[in-house]
Amino acid sequence: MRNLKLFRILEFGDIQAPGKPQCFSLRTEQGTVIIGSEHGLMEVDPVTREVKNEIPLVAEGFLPDDGSGCIVGIQDLLDQESVCVATASGDVILCNLSTHQLECVGSVASGISVMSWSPDQELVLLVTGQQTLVMMTKDFEPIMEQKIHQDDFGESKFITVGWGRKETQFHGSEGRQAAFQMQMHESALPWDDHKPQVTWRGDGQFFAVSVVCPETGARKVRVWNREFALQSTSEPVAGLGPALAWKPSGSLIASTQDKPNQQDVVFFEKNGLLHGHFTLPFLKDEVKVNDLLWNADSTVLAVWLEDLQREENSTLKTYVQLWTVGNYHWYLKQSLPFSACGKSKIVSLMWDPVTPYRLHVLCQGWHYLCYDWHWTTDRSSGENSSDMANVAVIDGNRVLVTVFRQSIVPPPMCTYRLLLPHPANQVMFFSHPKKSNDLAILDASNQVSVYKCDDSPSVDPTVRLGAVGGNGFKVSLRTPHLEKRYKIQFENSEDQEVNPLKLSLLTWIQEDIFLAVSHSGSSSQSVIHHLTMTPSETDDEQGQLNISSSVTVDGVIISLCCNSKTKSVALQLAGGQILKYLWESPSLAVAPWKNPDGVPVRFPYPCTQTELAVIGGEECVLGLTDRCRFFINDNEVASNITSFAVYDEFLLLTTHSHTCQCFCLTDASFKTLQAGLSSSHMSNGETLRKVERGSRIVTVVPQDTKLVLQVPRGNLEVVCHRALVLAQIRKWLDKLMFKEAFECMRKLRINLNLIHDHNPKVFLENVEAFIRQIDSVNHINLFFTELKEEDVTKTMYPPPVTSAVQLPRDPEGRKVDLICDAMRAAMENLNPHKYCLSILTSHVKKTTPELEIVLQKVHELQGNASPVPDAVSAEEALKYLLLLVDVNDLYDHSLGTYDFDLVLMVAEKSQKDPKEYLPFLNTLKKMETNYQRFTIDKYLKRYEKAIGHLSKCGPEYFPECLNLIKDKNLYNEALKLYPPKSQQYKDISIAYGEHLMQERLYEPAGLVFARCGAHEKALDAFLACGSWQQALCVAAQLHLSRDQLAGFGRSLAGKLVEQRKHRDAATVLEQYAQDYEEAVLLLLEGAAWEEALRLVYKYNRLDIIETNIKPSVLEAQKNYMAFLDSQTATFIRHKKRLLVVRELKEQAQQVHLDDDVSRGQESDLFSETSSVMSGSDMSGKYSHSNSRISARSSKNRRKAERKKHSLKEGSPLEDLALLEALNEVVQGTEKLKDEIHQILKVLFLFEFDEKGRELQKAFEDTLQLMERSLPEIWTLTHQQNSAAPVLGPNSTANSIMASYQQQKTSVPVLDAELFIPPKMNQKTQWKLNLLE
Repeated sequence: MRNLKLFRILEFGDIQAPGKPQCFSLRTEQGTVIIGSEHGLMEVDPVTREVKNEIPLVAEGFLPDDGSGCIVGIQDLLDQESVCVATASGDVILCNLSTHQLECVGSVASGISVMSWSPDQELVLLVTGQQTLVMMTKDFEPIMEQKIHQDDFGESKFITVGWGRKETQFHGSEGRQAAFQMQMHESALPWDDHKPQVTWRGDGQFFAVSVVCPETGARKVRVWNREFALQSTSEPVAGLGPALAWKPSGSLIASTQDKPNQQDVVFFEKNGLLHGHFTLPFLKDEVKVNDLLWNADSTVLAVWLEDLQREENSTLKTYVQLWTVGNYHWYLKQSLPFSACGKSKIVSLMWDPVTPYRLHVLCQGWHYLCYDWHWTTDRSSGENSSDMANVAVIDGNRVLVTVFRQSIVPPPMCTYRLLLPHPANQVMFFSHPKKSNDLAILDASNQVSVYKCDDSPSVDPTVRLGAVGGNGFKVSLRTPHLEKRYKIQFENSEDQEVNPLKLSLLTWIQEDIFLAVSHSGSSSQSVIHHLTMTPSETDDEQGQLNISSSVTVDGVIISLCCNSKTKSVALQLAGGQILKYLWESPSLAVAPWKNPDGVPVRFPYPCTQTELAVIGGEECVLGLTDRCRFFINDNEVASNITSFAVYDEFLLLTTHSHTCQCFCLTDASFKTLQAGLSSSHMSNGETLRKVERGSRIVTVVPQDTKLVLQVPRGNLEVVCHRALVLAQIRKWLDKLMFKEAFECMRKLRINLNLIHDHNPKVFLENVEAFIRQIDSVNHINLFFTELKEEDVTKTMYPPPVTSAVQLPRDPEGRKVDLICDAMRAAMENLNPHKYCLSILTSHVKKTTPELEIVLQKVHELQGNASPVPDAVSAEEALKYLLLLVDVNDLYDHSLGTYDFDLVLMVAEKSQKDPKEYLPFLNTLKKMETNYQRFTIDKYLKRYEKAIGHLSKCGPEYFPECLNLIKDKNLYNEALKLYPPKSQQYKDISIAYGEHLMQERLYEPAGLVFARCGAHEKALDAFLACGSWQQALCVAAQLHLSRDQLAGFGRSLAGKLVEQRKHRDAATVLEQYAQDYEEAVLLLLEGAAWEEALRLVYKYNRLDIIETNIKPSVLEAQKNYMAFLDSQTATFIRHKKRLLVVRELKEQAQQVHLDDDVSRGQESDLFSETSSVMSGSDMSGKYSHSNSRISARSSKNRRKAERKKHSLKEGSPLEDLALLEALNEVVQGTEKLKDEIHQILKVLFLFEFDEKGRELQKAFEDTLQLMERSLPEIWTLTHQQNSAAPVLGPNSTANSIMASYQQQKTSVPVLDAELFIPPKMNQKTQWKLNLLE
């Protein structure tokens, strides 16, 4: 849905040369034009407007003096730096333009009618006057000569076996004799010049020749290959014209055909068969087609036509029409009318071989024109809901308008057509934001037709409905009406006769003012004209557009864009400079467009599409080149953009990677846009979406969510870009337009939680408005069912710009409950009967479903017999409820209400068999109330409630209750149901205590036994757990004898010794067994020296000091010395081995890195999978053993866990095992400080000073050794390496996987605490200063 818009006009109209031009050729590298006349050659530069070379051919005798000579072809030869010229007399001349040297490389006595070079300039084909074809190499060596007329069809002759022959076909009313009619050959057209025409395929492998057959007098097209072998001959076509053009892409050969009532452009396939056509907009015998020309990329077909003399003294014209195809429909995009006589008559025209949309025209009066076109989409630019998202497509005398807000009509159909008296060349919409549906059309006769969309009741005959009307359907569409046609009045009519496209870049900028640009034919200047509408005296007459003012600009203006909001107008010059046109100022000045830094903006390359947009508060110029480079001001943002559009605060772009990106321009910057477009993956899912390959933006429907794209084959794709959708939803929610937002979200599957999460406070304050707008029970229920605690503005739909003001959020876990409660209150206030089902849904959807309340409401509906409008029956409510809740759950909850009527109502709606539930319900009804409820609760596995009801049934049911308590472990709940002094309480407590004993929880069991008075059981429990104080208390309550108490004390002391509680055991022996001597021995065994001395002096047994205490102290000192020596030796040995292991690992790692560097050049040859496998191979033997470990029993698994860190030299985790061992040594030594301090005091007391100093010195040396070694063992480097990050901006997939594999093999995550050095408390006072 694009039009061809004039990009630039280059005109050279005052070439001083003798004679008349006959043909021309391009020198693309030099940018010059070589023109041939009857006198010779002339090379001109249209940019500088000067003549470069003049080479006369008359003086050398190649052309006659009388001016009757004719040049039939000119070709610039790039590799030979020469120009090849063929004359009608038969000479082929090479002309060196640098030295002006002429060389006749060949001559044909019969003359030459056509010279045609292959596209690769390797072959040249000559058509001689004797109707022969001569093929030569680029060095003009003859290859072959053949007759142009051949009797054979060619190598591609069709093979038929009789199927589908004409004789076997049904011919309808013509009868069977039609099958045997002879083919009548029509002669060539009356205006046919009978000259051969030659055209090459784009790849140079084939060429086609159109000639008039001497036998039949009709034209035929023959296809030859590069080896000069005839391939095929066209089927007989009546009225075939001489024009011939092979599509560069190679699919079709274009020609013309006169039919009885029309003239068509027809297409042949390579095999000579017809394949499609389109009709020219002229009557029969009105025009003749001089030539057909395809542009370089096969997208535009130029048709050169000329009026035939029908009446005397009639003004004849020549037309150049540009046709394009889309969806199998041919559009006439441009029509250029020239005069057919005088200096304006076209001599020749050709497409530029390098620039696809550049057309070169040479007129008879030595007037050269060069037109540059580019594709553009003409769409309305309004941004409010009144804009209908119109897109206009030019198709000759018709403008096809599609209203995308109303309906998506695929081309070539449209919403309505505007019929014009002349072919349209340009369409423009009014730039006023509120009147953006109005449009103006500039046609080939320089008339401007103005159409306005207002409430005009009259039916305009020039407006015809398209795909949306007809057949009696009522069309709810406001179509425009023709206000008036205006004729543009030019100051100089002479220039207008030569250049039909005098004005370009027409822009409707104000109600009665147009802007237009014209280019000077004699200098590199452009003029901006203000065209003012001048109404006629009567409404029926044609109006005029007068040039009210003009501004001259130095440079060639190639684009003009206007911002409908700011009224700014930006001009782009051919050199890339951007100018700001101050059209509203009285002086009509032009100033450079400056960026925010004050530097004039200049595009590095000419941009074919320019727009104005406000980015980050600054108005910027956006440009897109034909090479897909996208600029914002003079910054190149991306180089893969195929189309873009600015809508409201959004910039939408399509890329070569088949994505459509949408950026919010409100708080954007160049860097953020550049980063967003350069990154292949966007973190925000709103910004990017995939589109079909080759899609381009057509338009965006304002205040809607539709983005219209067109794919290369021509059809339309309508997508709702997530960014546009969410932005529009947020606008609707801010305006409290809940209905529009809900409908959009429901249709496009946007999570409905956004309605609340966008602004929770506002939503909860306007819940009633939400319900009124939705006004549908089903939609409200849908909203309830999608509710969840997640805040979708933080997860699924984060806002594009994080606002500084954070909206208050509900406490975690309360969102759904708050919404349900608020909406239920609002619905009950509005109409509880109408919204009954929604109210039930609000109960069910709460965090803890309130099914009992729901069932109670349903039960109330059943009991409410009075008819209420909009009321819902209990049956309907229950049926709906079964959709939300599982029927079995609902049955269970109804049973839990103990209401059998409700149970029966639910059961009837379920799939349960009445034979199952009716006997059960009948049995329940016969029971006593409490036992009935106990049975129901037990069935529903609500055991706490069950024992509550059973406890009320009487003492006879207590055994059953006790069994249930034991089975379900409900002791704590059961104890609350009985008074503490009752027998039931004691029985439950005893059962509870026995349960705790089985669980080896002896102390809690003893407390439970003691509380209920079961002292014997309590004594056993306290004895088992070693709680000697509680055990002695219970023993006192049992009133034991002295001997029994002593025996119990000795037994208790034995238990305490087993638990290494020597002090407690000594206390029991001394106080309850009166055995202080055994108590002293236990204290000495537990190293409680001072307590042992206390007992010795208490009982005045000083002899024990010499017999037991001193020997024990000396023995303990000796053991401590041996232990310290062992710890020191172990520490030193492990430390040395750890340093060795680390050094070996560093060497191995360096070797591995060297191997990676050596393989670095080949790294791109391997996939990521191979890299992952290589990492797995490194740890293969260890992971295999671990997998075997996982399958073992728990006992073996614990054993394997102990062996995981092996101190065996060479084991894979030896360094971790050494760290673990060193940690244990340090911590074990640190724990000795208190014991060493105690024994040092006793050694000093007993005058063993040397022994004390020896022990103190040894312990101090050991501690100092360990303190010095800690930084060396637990180094900071190894701690960092162990927790080195594996992610980051510079990481790759291979590096991440290698890091994970290294961590997996070297440092398991669970062993990270081994890298934390043990703490040594230096503040602990263990030394005895008296020994120093």
